[in-house]
Order: sequence, then structure tokens, then C-alpha cells
Amino acid sequence: MADPTITSRTTSPDASKSAVDKSMTRRGLLLKIGMLVNGLVVVALAVPVVEYLLSALTRGRGGAYLAWVPLGPVGEFPEGETRLATFRNPYVMPTDGKTVDTACWVRRISGDRFQVFAVNCAHLGCPVRWFPQSGLFMCPCHGGAYYRDGGRASGPPERGLFEYPSKVRDGILTIQAGELPTPGAVAMLTTGKSPCV
Repeated sequence: MADPTITSRTTSPDASKSAVDKSMTRRGLLLKIGMLVNGLVVVALAVPVVEYLLSALTRGRGGAYLAWVPLGPVGEFPEGETRLATFRNPYVMPTDGKTVDTACWVRRISGDRFQVFAVNCAHLGCPVRWFPQSGLFMCPCHGGAYYRDGGRASGPPERGLFEYPSKVRDGILTIQAGELPTPGAVAMLTTGKSPCV
């Protein structure tokens, strides 16, 4: 036979009140608050990461590095001379400021034939200067020297200056300037094949 005192204890109102009190303990409340705070932190960290990953698509800049950028009218570059020119990099962010204005060296060979060189030395990227007296580009950092056609003359650089693809369009000299020209990019443009293949 069952003991009537045990049955009454399990179904008594005091026992149900005790079970409700245990579900809302201080430990349980702090655990729920901690989970909520951690969830908010995860969302706050995930939003900028997702924005960064989708920024190229949302701003429509996917092909900006393929854009042709004008350097100026052909008449600004006399035949046989090398001049410094600047252009606005087409691949920019609103926070880039003055750094989007990029320098380059323009050499007009004759007529509509140009060579446009990146201002950076092929060794470590220091800006090179043109010296018309000697007909050389000189790097002040480590003594690299380049001929007027951009070929390596002496010093630590293993190759000549990087050259931008250029063309004349409606009397305006334009270059493809979104990405820094490299040996791989030049090989890809001239042969249509990747240098890694």
C-alpha cells in the first residue's frame, strides 16, 4: 500500500512552487543574459566582414581595374621626351583620399607610339626619377638605373620598369591603370595566356 503522506507531498502546491523557483535561478538568468550578449557580439563582428566580402559587388567596381584612364591630350607629350604624368586610379574607395592620384612616366617615341612606365622601381618599389641629361631613370634607394626605354641598366633590379598598356583614343593618351603592371600581366596581355601555364 502507498503511503498517503508521500503522495500528498509530490502533488502539493508547495512542490510546484519550488519547481518554478528553480527554473528562474540567478545562474539561469545570468546564463541567458550571457548568451544574448554573445549573440550581439557575433552579429556586430559579422556585419563588417559580410560588407567587406560583398563590397565589390554592391559598389559595382568589379571590373574597375580593366578601365582605360586618360592621361591627357597627345600634344602635351612632345616626341622624343619623357614627362611625368598623374592619373586617378579607377579602383578607389571613398577613404583613399589623395592616394588615388598616381604618378607615371610617359615617353613619346614618335607619332602615336608611347611607353608609359610605372613610377616604381622593379626592385623594391621606390619612386624612380628621370634624368634627361643622362637619358636614365634612377632609383634613389638602392642605385637601380634604367635606360630611356625602361630596360634595366644596372643595380639590384632584375628587370626593367613595369609598363602600362597604352593607346591613343580620339587624340587622348589612355592607359589601363587599375592594377600595377607586372611581368605576369604583361605576358597575359601580349600572348593571351597566363605565364603560370
